[in-house]
Amino acid sequence: MARKDSQPQLKDQDLYDELREKGDSKEKAARISNAAAKRGRLNVAKSGGQSSPYEEWTVDELKKRAKELDVHGYSKLKKSALIDTLRNH
Repeated sequence: MARKDSQPQLKDQDLYDELREKGDSKEKAARISNAAAKRGRLNVAKSGGQSSPYEEWTVDELKKRAKELDVHGYSKLKKSALIDTLRNH
């Protein structure tokens, strides 16, 4: 059951909070926490994504992802700042 202070679309607020603290984006944390609530945490863990960590991406790939997420002000950021921005978006 969701906590009273949770966002209505989140099914597992505790897992969402854990993922956000770990550095996952809001979108990814919400998607994983909702899938875990629906299918169970063990089943979700087995079906993890295939994407490499942002640290292995090129700056051009990171900027493309920032554009996809409608992030503003990313064009002048250095790689580490761009990664932080993507994770906290």
